Amino acid sequence: MTGSASQGTGSSGRIAIIGVGSVGATVAYAVMLRGLATEIILIDANADKAEAEAKDLNHGLRFVPSVRIRTGTVADCVGAEIVIVTAGAKQKPDQTRLDLTQTNTAIFRELVPAIGAAAPDAILLVVSNPVDVLTCVASRLHVGGPQRVLGSGTVLDSSRFVTLIADRIGVSVHNVHAYIVGEHGESELPLWSSAHIGNIPLSEFRSPQHPVLTVRDRSEIVAKVRSAAAEIIAVKGATNWAVGLATARIVEAIRRDENAVLTVSRRFENDWDIPQVCLSMPCIVNRNGAERPLPIPLDEVEFSGLRHSAEVLLQACESAGTWCGLALCE
Repeated sequence: MTGSASQGTGSSGRIAIIGVGSVGATVAYAVMLRGLATEIILIDANADKAEAEAKDLNHGLRFVPSVRIRTGTVADCVGAEIVIVTAGAKQKPDQTRLDLTQTNTAIFRELVPAIGAAAPDAILLVVSNPVDVLTCVASRLHVGGPQRVLGSGTVLDSSRFVTLIADRIGVSVHNVHAYIVGEHGESELPLWSSAHIGNIPLSEFRSPQHPVLTVRDRSEIVAKVRSAAAEIIAVKGATNWAVGLATARIVEAIRRDENAVLTVSRRFENDWDIPQVCLSMPCIVNRNGAERPLPIPLDEVEFSGLRHSAEVLLQACESAGTWCGLALCE
């Protein structure tokens, strides 16, 4: 089934998803529900799995905005506006995201040049873990350059963060504005200094019916954000629903040329004296990809934490032989 998506950006509306496991299939479902594509191509090493997912989704076409869903290979990414990569080994119980570095980097070294050959103008959206390391690898290998390569980063972590704050204080999650930045992993950090409830700084928020966050509250919230994925993986084997929605939100910002501020992972280019790794900071996201990180104010502790997170990622790249320098492309 074919048709036109409602956003009217004048672009192709073709989205390819490489890797149709639980995350990739959920991303396709979320994109389909929100009417963000005219065509979705499902690509997986297991062609039968991709075909089954496509059939299942196609059976629901009557209930969603018009879209064509089919399977293909990486060569079928031709003309894609966005290529979403969820392929790779997935995180197991007791593993960190960084434990997946060597296996998934090897996959990306072959996959990204093939994507570039088929769809050199596509925006590459990396969801596979470790997302920051793989986004850095992809940004060096993809012909589109760093602006057109972004990772899902801490978009989901920031959602978890504001949800926990809202629940603890007793306000709508839509009125809490706060970010988790840095690595999508153990070294990520909260930006408490810029957190707001409505337009009121969190540090100044006072209401007789709503509690003020204590130091203990803040510590517990951050701990829950960092442990959220591991707790879910330990029980159901994977996270998929929220990451699917977070990825669809990034797709929406690109497709609708929103200039939305999202904490995607993007390569630093001599910004703030941070090494040229990929990590998450608030960036403006539009049809051209992700612009350079915004100069959001950080206090001394936050800036130190951001540099530490960058060093963790740099060491992960170097220890696995995946440092994002020119040698990677040779």
